Amino acid sequence: MNPNPRPKHLEIRTYQPSNNDGWRLYLQRVRNPERHDPRLKPILIIPGYGMNSFIFGYHPRGQAMDDYLAEHGFEVWSVNFRGADKTIREGGQRAYGFREIVKSDMPAAIDVIARQTASASKQVDLIGCSLGGTYVYAYAALERDDRVGSLVGMGAPLRWERVHPLLRIAFANPTLVGLIRLSNTRRLATAALPYVAKAPGLLKIYLHPEIVDLSRPEMLARTVEDPNPRLNKQIAHWVLNKDLMIDGANVSERLKDVTNPIYCMIANADGIVPEDTAVSVLRLAGSTAKDTVVCGDDAVRMAHADMFISNHAHERVFEPLARWLKSQQDTAS
Repeated sequence: MNPNPRPKHLEIRTYQPSNNDGWRLYLQRVRNPERHDPRLKPILIIPGYGMNSFIFGYHPRGQAMDDYLAEHGFEVWSVNFRGADKTIREGGQRAYGFREIVKSDMPAAIDVIARQTASASKQVDLIGCSLGGTYVYAYAALERDDRVGSLVGMGAPLRWERVHPLLRIAFANPTLVGLIRLSNTRRLATAALPYVAKAPGLLKIYLHPEIVDLSRPEMLARTVEDPNPRLNKQIAHWVLNKDLMIDGANVSERLKDVTNPIYCMIANADGIVPEDTAVSVLRLAGSTAKDTVVCGDDAVRMAHADMFISNHAHERVFEPLARWLKSQQDTAS
């Protein structure tokens, strides 16, 4: 049972569109009908590596990210791409990589929002979390979809200017990484988290146990998905080469033609995506409206997952995000 059930006044609807590639995706829309401001662009939140969208609707000690933004007047969408929880396979391949997400899944999700939104604007602001931010940048760079408004990357890598040593080791051999198949990752995470929490040094590249309630590991683990070997192999090549290539196109180089407003959100103690790597989008994109915020300070160190589930996520992450999105509503892409 969820110790923090969703408020009853929120309108929550789900959709399962085809991606035209053998899968039905899972989208959820959250809205407060009394507070929704139809002048605001709808938001699509995209999860990162090895995770689904559950965590955007759950917070161990307060409002979830979806709910917080909905209470600030936004229509909030989140998505599970192929292979993730609640998606349905209809003959599609289980193996996927960047191309499949960017070329098939992302436009399918945006199509649904364009048809179903209660907002007056038909543009969609994209918020990508971790690897989800990379999907956002790649989609903006390669697809040039005029339905896309602002771009937000939350701890999102683009050009690997700096790589954490553990990540470099994990992805050192693309061929080997592409052969490894992991299953039951969610169950393993549920069992392991209580023990790992007793050795906080192991966790701090990802989250800080002193500011995250870890008493319900089975809830936090609901966002965990099994990693995909093909995607892992492509990530390994990307880390080694610094720049992401999709269908022969260099995403970093293509970003020079992207003029959408960009907001780069960085955790000040992120061990997964170092600051130099996260802010690379600001140097590479052609946008004139580019802003950044560092979440955390010397007193409160914040890592990757702290941006979503820590005790300080509301005032240090969700609030500046909502404020920035509202400031960009009249900015043309």
